[in-house]
Amino acid sequence: MKRTLMKTLKPIFAIALLAMISVSCLTEIVESDSIITDEELGIFDGVGDVEASLRNLYNGIYGMLGDQANFFALNEVSTDEQLVPTRGTDWGDNGIWRTLHAHTWSPTHSYILSTWNQLNQNVFRASEIIDPKSSASSQEAAEAKFLRAFNMYFVLDFWGQVPFREPGQGSNVDPIVMSPQEAYNFILDDISGAIAGLTVSGPSEGNDKANRAAANFLKAKVVLNSSRYGAAGNMQDVINAVDAIAADGYGLQAGYFELFLADVDNETIWFASTSVGNRIWAGLHYNQNSPDNVGGGWNGFTTLAEFYDSFEGNPNSNNVGDGQEERRGWVPDASNANSDNIGIGYGFLHGQQYEEDGTILKARPGDPLIFTKELPGLSGNNERSGIRIIKYHPSDKDGGSFRSHEIVFRYADAHLMKAEAMMRSGGDATAMVNELRTLRGATPLGNVGEAQMLAERGRELYVEMWRRNDMIRFGQFTRDWEFKDPASVGDETKNLYPIPINALLSNPNLVQNEGY
Repeated sequence: MKRTLMKTLKPIFAIALLAMISVSCLTEIVESDSIITDEELGIFDGVGDVEASLRNLYNGIYGMLGDQANFFALNEVSTDEQLVPTRGTDWGDNGIWRTLHAHTWSPTHSYILSTWNQLNQNVFRASEIIDPKSSASSQEAAEAKFLRAFNMYFVLDFWGQVPFREPGQGSNVDPIVMSPQEAYNFILDDISGAIAGLTVSGPSEGNDKANRAAANFLKAKVVLNSSRYGAAGNMQDVINAVDAIAADGYGLQAGYFELFLADVDNETIWFASTSVGNRIWAGLHYNQNSPDNVGGGWNGFTTLAEFYDSFEGNPNSNNVGDGQEERRGWVPDASNANSDNIGIGYGFLHGQQYEEDGTILKARPGDPLIFTKELPGLSGNNERSGIRIIKYHPSDKDGGSFRSHEIVFRYADAHLMKAEAMMRSGGDATAMVNELRTLRGATPLGNVGEAQMLAERGRELYVEMWRRNDMIRFGQFTRDWEFKDPASVGDETKNLYPIPINALLSNPNLVQNEGY
């Protein structure tokens, strides 16, 4: 039986029949009734199979994280890191991608509704596992608390208010709505319970399940953003949480693009068992392919020139030897294209692209496939417009484009969170930031303030689903960037998404966010 957090809108015939039952008081409600469910009656005796329920919860979350739309789009396409320009009729989709980048979304945006439903459903399913009637083991309950905290945090982060219903309440009961500070405290309570009950695991193939380091990472993330939720988080708690992660065996590791292989590394704290194909093919051209995907890319996602220019290196090309830092990657040419990279580069793909044998790759009309730095706009693009980004590579030696290993939490993020917490406490974060920059082949900075910290997080963590969160914390999400609607520049109401219309109709305790 599918359970949802929000009270569902019943079909008219069902409402009429229920009204007849209520008035006559003559019709006995029996188990065979197809209209009335246990959920509606508030009957909950615990989940029948905790292990299976927990596995299904993970799978639901991992499916959400692996999608190029919805959760990813709300976190990345709404920022300066990603945009999906319309190319002819491709990627038009009634403007659904363009409105995210331009900050002109509305309460009827389908990705906002889908993400709302996904996150809240995950919260409710976790609550069912946590409920004492389910008799979960301490480890299972701790994992469910971690997963509930993760999903509830993003409800808070996206919308600033969190609906909540206990499993024993019927769907005819409107969920309560937590204020930002109430939700913040609830999330931290769940994280504390998770830390106490989760196993200690260092770098491992088993890190697609929650461990103590993942819970400490989430704690650091939540507390670092505390001021956004009306709470006075202690930056020392962020530092202590990151130190606890390091004590569990995690640390920085050299070889930036090797981190995104399926191999065990020192940085990956939590990864999702979900295909990375969306991360690979969403931006690659139709004619770029790999041995396990001869159909080519989808030719959608790209980045802004200004974001590319935030990296060290030649601003006009990204070939091998252009003086770029490691994280910007490189594009192969005739002299270094080979079977190891199948002609596809790493990081930011700018300029002429090549076949595996080093010959020039061409676009569908037959002209050379040259990814341009500038785009004409969100519409009116040709198939070569825009620099493309690739972190997960389709090379066979990496397991191909359909391997199941996408990073959710990694130590470099924790390292930068600790540095930021030090900075916000009046300390000097320069040495910690330069430790990472040196490891990544970038020139050390003379000093690190807020602008340098945000830029460094962008360079290290691009397209890892944290850009919106970072930009809001640093007060930069509403700044101007290319192709943003001028009316949205400086509009602080855009720091929250609108509550979906369907949710407002089903739960009168919700109040639409300001500006919508």
